[in-house]
Amino acid sequence: MSLGILIVDDEPHLPHQLARYLRKRGYDVYTASDGEAGLRELQKNTIDLVLLDLRLPKLSGLEVLRRIREHEAELPVVILTAYGDVQTAVEAMKLGASDYILKGFDLEELLLVVKRALDTSAMSRELRQLKRERSDNYHFNHVVGHSERMHAVFELVSKIARSDASVLITGESGTGKEVIAHAIHEQSPRASGPFHPLNCAAIAHNLLESELFGYEQYAFTDAKKQKRGLLELAEGGTLFLDEIGEMPLDMQAKLLRVLETRSFFRLGGNKEVRINVRILAATNRDLELAMKDGSFRSDLYYRLAVLKIPLPPLRERPADILLFAAHFIEDFNRSLGRNVRKLAPETQRLLQNYSWPGNIRELKNVIERAIILSSGEELLPMHLPHEIVGSKDGQAPSPIDPWEQWFNARPTGPVSLEEINGRIERHFIRWALETTRHNRTRAAELLGFAKVDQLRYLMRKHGID
Repeated sequence: MSLGILIVDDEPHLPHQLARYLRKRGYDVYTASDGEAGLRELQKNTIDLVLLDLRLPKLSGLEVLRRIREHEAELPVVILTAYGDVQTAVEAMKLGASDYILKGFDLEELLLVVKRALDTSAMSRELRQLKRERSDNYHFNHVVGHSERMHAVFELVSKIARSDASVLITGESGTGKEVIAHAIHEQSPRASGPFHPLNCAAIAHNLLESELFGYEQYAFTDAKKQKRGLLELAEGGTLFLDEIGEMPLDMQAKLLRVLETRSFFRLGGNKEVRINVRILAATNRDLELAMKDGSFRSDLYYRLAVLKIPLPPLRERPADILLFAAHFIEDFNRSLGRNVRKLAPETQRLLQNYSWPGNIRELKNVIERAIILSSGEELLPMHLPHEIVGSKDGQAPSPIDPWEQWFNARPTGPVSLEEINGRIERHFIRWALETTRHNRTRAAELLGFAKVDQLRYLMRKHGID
């Protein structure tokens, strides 16, 4: 289905020229020569983007924008403005315009602005729709995913949650296993009960037993009073055992007994404690391989894996990367008091091409870092870490990756070292200026210069305007 674009401009030729150009690129285009006609077109047609002139008969561009915002709060509007109206265009941005472009632009420049506005709007719309779906259909908290793989996971979770069987969630580190465990709990009949997570790899082996089972007073030297373990604290609810593959063998045997008898003894106690707790477990290890090498009990595995949920790594669900990014931007805007609104197109490309060995956790850290480093409303490639900006086709970067990416010229004969250094400097300076949209202060920071004067000197030296 084609996207609809409305052009509101009273010039005699420009709207028709733009309409022909955009229709050839697959868009449905509508035109109006005054503000009132533009508002009528909005009511009659499905419009995904408005290109709006500021100087219009009957209603000004600003008034048209105000009326659009009253009824279409999320519809992207790009202002078409003459040089003398830049201040008014800035005012339009404050009223909610997505972008503005100075008249005299070439058509390719306009197409870039149109695509950027539509991509940003689509990402925001998809995130809002996903939130509605989660609320209406899944009741998930913080679960994001629109790919086919994740919809299959959501459907599996919805079915599994209604049972009381043990569940084993598998997947690489950072894929969101605890989030899925939360989702199972929240959709289950135990949702009103407690949810207690325990990372088996984060607790010393000698403390793991007391964390799970608790202890009686005087069970050991420092046991000054009785302590209830997580198995008791999770009564009527869910206990989530993360990194279950790291649990030592002696504890595996004790956990197996709990699953079989639904009872246990506190450390130092002789009174059996009966429990009503659902056990969920997760691992990033291959437990079937661990059973073969003897580091994981097969009887415990089959008790835990009554139901299994495999989580795909982020690199196998690229459709979700920008959704996660938008979700984290929203979260960090709130927690850090920022107002980041979008990802630059090149930033989106870099995020989608990276292999994400740390999965969702790594993406979350990257977005937090980018927001902290940014000073505007857009996240640029300069805000991303080197392993992403310098990576190629999602692979880990090598030391010469940036040279291959930005220094494409190859000498065909003997050249002096001075000439090679000059070429490198010119290409990296141009890259930094393009990346920062010719903001010299940011470009100097990106190149590691202590002062912007160093950048200005090299720009003069190489004749870069």
